[in-house]
Amino acid sequence: MNELDECKLCPIECKINRNAGNLGRCRASNKIKIGLYSLHFDEEPCISGKTGSGTVFFSNCNLKCKFCQNYKISCEGKGKEITTDELSNIFIELQGKGANNINLVTATPYIIQVIEAIKIAKSNGLKIPILYNTSGYEKIETLKKLDGLIDIYLPDFKYFDNELANRLSGIKDYREITQKAIKEMYRQVGKNEYDENGILKKGMIIRHLILPNNIQNSKNVLKWIKGNMPSDITISLMSQYFPTYTATEIEEINRKINKKEYEEIEDYLYEIELENGYVQDFEENDNEEKYVPNF
Repeated sequence: MNELDECKLCPIECKINRNAGNLGRCRASNKIKIGLYSLHFDEEPCISGKTGSGTVFFSNCNLKCKFCQNYKISCEGKGKEITTDELSNIFIELQGKGANNINLVTATPYIIQVIEAIKIAKSNGLKIPILYNTSGYEKIETLKKLDGLIDIYLPDFKYFDNELANRLSGIKDYREITQKAIKEMYRQVGKNEYDENGILKKGMIIRHLILPNNIQNSKNVLKWIKGNMPSDITISLMSQYFPTYTATEIEEINRKINKKEYEEIEDYLYEIELENGYVQDFEENDNEEKYVPNF
């Protein structure tokens, strides 16, 4: 049986028949759909470098975050359907433009086709690292399908507080699922490896977006990383939050983080001695929707 006949690719396990035209929580059909692909220069320096990250934004997502800065693609499903061969050609095209890596953003609903596209592209000369850019809410069995194909994992760890996760993303078990997923990702790729120019070739960076009025959530995420991951784990602490999508209707998160919140989290980061990684400059926090469909 084709895995899309009874889809259980993500932890939600809708078990719907996507091949029969049915749509589950993520709203993805049995065809690949992407909203944007381009050289992207706003990732962490070791990912974008000077020549950019070859980023492919997949339409639809199993998380419906009320503050999603990419909601037109992930929540509204804007984009264009393409074939597996077309996706593999996009990988080759981005490599030809000088991309440091192939950056797969929210690819989970299409992982069966993506695996095939990676294999085709590699047979046609794809040599740059493959990066899996994810919400962190991933099923172990699905991640194991990627073992040996993904060189770099870039998971979010959004929530330690499951009540907050349920309120803002409609997920009741985010913490437990993401903790297990992050450990599996690290098992696959291990310690970070860089080339002579400081570009990441293999490894993991854990991202966390600071949310307004939820400082303790951020502290608990960082505390868990410190206590459960290797001491040299790399993190990326992001201050770029701004209210968009339906967040503008929720008083709790209808503002950017303030300097006091930012400094408290930054101080905590150093207090618990998480030393490897990146912290966004607070001054760069702006209200900009960075990713809009190009189809």
